[in-house]
Amino acid sequence: MAHPTPMDAQPGTESAYPSWSALRWLFLFRLLMVVGLVLAFSPAASDPALARSDNQLAWNVLVVYAVLVLLSGLGLSLRRPSRISQVQLAIFTDILVYTALMHTAGGVTSGLGILLAVAVAAGALMLEGRLSLLFAALASLAVISEQIYSAMLGGSRAISFTQAGLLGLLFFTVALLAHVLYRRVRSAEALAARRQVDIDDLSQLNEFIIQSIGTGILVADCERRLRLINAAALKLLGVRRVRPGTALHELSAELNHWLAGQVRADQPREGRLAIADREIRVSLKRLGGDRVTGAVVYLCDSQEAEREAQQIKLASLGTLTASIAHNIRNPLSAISHAGQLLSEGPTLSDEDRHLLDIVQRNSARIEETVRSVLQLSRGNQIEPRPIELAAWTQSFADDFREQHGLDDARLQVRIESRPLDVETDPRHLHQILANLCENALVHGHRPDEPARIQLRLSRRDEPDGICLEVRDAGPGIDPATARDIFNPFFTTKSQGTGLGLYIARELAESNGIRLIHTAAKPHGSRFVLTFG
Repeated sequence: MAHPTPMDAQPGTESAYPSWSALRWLFLFRLLMVVGLVLAFSPAASDPALARSDNQLAWNVLVVYAVLVLLSGLGLSLRRPSRISQVQLAIFTDILVYTALMHTAGGVTSGLGILLAVAVAAGALMLEGRLSLLFAALASLAVISEQIYSAMLGGSRAISFTQAGLLGLLFFTVALLAHVLYRRVRSAEALAARRQVDIDDLSQLNEFIIQSIGTGILVADCERRLRLINAAALKLLGVRRVRPGTALHELSAELNHWLAGQVRADQPREGRLAIADREIRVSLKRLGGDRVTGAVVYLCDSQEAEREAQQIKLASLGTLTASIAHNIRNPLSAISHAGQLLSEGPTLSDEDRHLLDIVQRNSARIEETVRSVLQLSRGNQIEPRPIELAAWTQSFADDFREQHGLDDARLQVRIESRPLDVETDPRHLHQILANLCENALVHGHRPDEPARIQLRLSRRDEPDGICLEVRDAGPGIDPATARDIFNPFFTTKSQGTGLGLYIARELAESNGIRLIHTAAKPHGSRFVLTFG
């Protein structure tokens, strides 16, 4: 990425140098020169050359010079005229004033000619060396003209054209050296500017990468004060915003306590912390070999990591089952068909019929398992469309009652508000509700009591916050088990695949629906589908 520098100014445009900041420094330098010259030409001056000067003329020149310097300050504040014109006027004025002061002090022998060299050097540096030879020529002509004028006046003044020539040579030497110095300084400045741009770009890239990483990253110094934190870490810690330099205990007391223990330990290790209702896996990487150095802390949601591992396992399992499903289903169909034919035989004993029932039941279980796993391997291709959720839920309830032989008391529908328009795949929503209701029929009842299910529709305060609850009146799910109910192949019964709730959640998330489980009061379970 190319970035223009002051040396790359386009033709026809004003150069970026000198800057207004450089002009302010030039004004300050000239103001100090005024003060220094006033002190040098004061009656208390000890220099014999200055003591023999024409004080009245010198003071008149100094007054004019002070007024001109102050006017240049006014032009600087008004930014009129242009920057280059202000520098040229300042240098021309300095050459004339310093020559006049040198004349009043006795000519080239006074030593004030060196001030002209300073003016030439300042002009060369301020104008990128472009007019340095012109300034040197003007200063040389001014010195020679002063000598000619002094010779024409006669008197006791010392005339030395040799010294005047040497001063002119000094002016040209200073101009050339200033030009070379300027080119080197500007090259170094341009290189530093390019390096700074590269560093800024790299810093922004690093910041973008760190903020985009899904793993939480936190950097703390030796005093356990925050130096860097990315968005994933803020989310895991339940914090919206934090400033660098914040003490770690203000951000998370649990993390601060764990990090303090790691600093005292010989070897860093991983750990698990309960922070903001999450179980977070933390690991430490010291930035140096010493224990008192800073550290990088990595934060990862344990449940999310386990879920990703399960997704990898299920993807592998889906590939495997897709390849062997044909070899499993054909023999399974043959076994089921043969069992049905045998069950129709009139000579079967009760014991043989019992054995055939076992064969048929287990064949059905295998078929269900294969069908569920194949459904996972095919993926969830959604076809969303607008539906009115209240009417759709009522229709689903009617079909579910008829299919399972339930009355209105055992499957109730409670609609708290209308209309409830959502956009989702009705096939997936039907499968989700069917899985949840069938799960409630099996697990959601107390001993010696029939299962009772309630479907409740409501709208939250925030826009498009529509909720569909599936509630049962069973014994509920203990917290330890509730953490694993959405894991694949997890079941508390000897029968079943353990994929029903997992499939329900996968289908919900593919349709942008959030499915969670909470305990119902005074007892029972609530599975809440949140749309929007």
